[in-house]
Amino acid sequence: MGIAVASTATQAARGPWSPKDIRQAMWLYAVTDSAWLHGRTLASCVRDAVDAGATCVQLREKHLDTDQIVELAGTILPICRAARVPFLIDDDVEAALRSGADGVHVGQSDTACAEARRILGSDAIIGVSAQTVDEALAAEAAGADYLGVGALIPTPTKPDAVDVTAEELARICSAVSIPVVGIGGLHADTIKVLSGSGVDGAAVVSAIFASDDIAGSVRKLDAALHAALG
Repeated sequence: MGIAVASTATQAARGPWSPKDIRQAMWLYAVTDSAWLHGRTLASCVRDAVDAGATCVQLREKHLDTDQIVELAGTILPICRAARVPFLIDDDVEAALRSGADGVHVGQSDTACAEARRILGSDAIIGVSAQTVDEALAAEAAGADYLGVGALIPTPTKPDAVDVTAEELARICSAVSIPVVGIGGLHADTIKVLSGSGVDGAAVVSAIFASDDIAGSVRKLDAALHAALG
């Protein structure tokens, strides 16, 4: 049985997000990883991140099945709604639909962007991973709202990710009109790699969720982004 499509009520509850909203949301994009929490709840960590200035949240928990993702999303979505911060789910279009998330982020090997759009509806935010200009242009043509480009720096989070040079990141940013967020190994001391690329922001995993002081780390990341991107 295929995945049902979003109802009108579901679409109305999540948006719409304007292109300007989405571009601004890319600034400091928090990607979860519960492996770093050390006894804390993910919801409390997300709240700390959002309160300190995270502008988007992606639930990325590869070890959980769809039902578990939906349940966990239910603890995070209200936090993001209250702060008017987009809440996306990694890869799992069904979980995004069932949870009422604002959208989904898919990779080149996951559910196609066009199929995700068909299921989630016109108001959903759909991001696509890209490592080359050709992939970026194809994703934009398929209806992606933004691109996640990386890994920019080697990272244990995605050891099999294709490395993307700063030069290729700049070429991708120049080639597309949709927002681009850099990802992979980014923390307060490495965000300067984004300088001059034309990127709209940074997606960060361990530099937020592995920190003992999430709020303080988010503020440092925000300052580093301002220094790198203006």
